[in-house]
Amino acid sequence: MLTRTTLTVAGLLVLAVAASAQNPGPGRGRGRGDAAALGGARFLGAEAGMPGRVVKNAPYSADIVTETSQTLTDGNHIRQSSTAKVYRDTEGRTRREQSLSALGGLAPSSNLPQVVFINDPVAGFNYALNPQNRTATKSAWARPGRGGQAPGSSQPMARLRQQSADRSAASAGRWGRGGAARQNIKTESLGRQTIEGVPADGTRTTMTVAAGQWGNEQPIQIVTERWYSPDLQTVVLSKRTDPRMGETVSKLANVSRSEPPNSLFEPSSDYKVTEAGNRTGRPAAAPAQR
Repeated sequence: MLTRTTLTVAGLLVLAVAASAQNPGPGRGRGRGDAAALGGARFLGAEAGMPGRVVKNAPYSADIVTETSQTLTDGNHIRQSSTAKVYRDTEGRTRREQSLSALGGLAPSSNLPQVVFINDPVAGFNYALNPQNRTATKSAWARPGRGGQAPGSSQPMARLRQQSADRSAASAGRWGRGGAARQNIKTESLGRQTIEGVPADGTRTTMTVAAGQWGNEQPIQIVTERWYSPDLQTVVLSKRTDPRMGETVSKLANVSRSEPPNSLFEPSSDYKVTEAGNRTGRPAAAPAQR
C-alpha cells in the first residue's frame, strides 16, 4: 500500500518534471515579466542558479543558498533557509538537487525528501529522480522559448507560478506591457564586482506602488537586486525586499568551474525509469550510453 508521503512525492515529481530555476540573462524578462518577478509569489531557491535556456561551454557546479526573513507586526521574526546543488556541463546539460519542500515553497519542517532534476538537451530528455526509492520520471525535452519556458511543454509548476504572478500583477493595477504603471519601475546599474570568484554585473530594480493602488495608505517600494555573471551566464546573487513578504536573498556558493562528471546527467542503472504520463508502470527505454 502506498503511504501518504509516497503519494505526495510521486505527485510533486510529476508536477515538477523538467523544473529548474528560470533565470533569463540581462535584457530578458521585461514588460510583464518585471511585474511578475517583483510582485509574484516567493519560492525558496528559485532565484539564483541555472538559466532556462541551454548554455554551452560554461560548465560549473555550486550550491544555491536561499534565505528569507520576515518581521511580523507583533515584532516576531520568521527566518527560513534552503540549499540546492546545481551542475552544468560543457554541452549545456544541467542537474539540480534539492528538497521538495524548498521547491514547493513549503516550510523546511515539512521534511519532504530530496529530489533531483536533470535536463539533457543533448539526448532530448528530462528526468525527475526520487533517490529515496530509486525511481525516475522521464519526459521529452523541448527547446525553451521566450523567458526560458519550453513552448507547449507541460510544466504545471512553472505555469502555476506565472499565473500567481499574473494575478498579483493584475491586482496592482495591471502592471503589464504598455501599462501606465510601468513608469513607476526604475532600473539602475550597480556596476561590476567579483562574487564567488567570478565577475558579475549588478542591477537594482525598484517598483513603487502608489498610495491607494493596493489599498495602501503610503507608497510601497519593492526592490530587486540582481548580479549576473557573463562568464557563467547565470545570476550569482539576487536580493528582493518587499514590505509585504520581507527579504529574500539567494546566492551561489562553493562555485567550481570544473567539468562535472558525465554520470551526473542521467539516472544510474539501478533506477526504475518510467515515462511521464505512462500509467501502465512499464519502464521507459534506458538512456543512451555516451
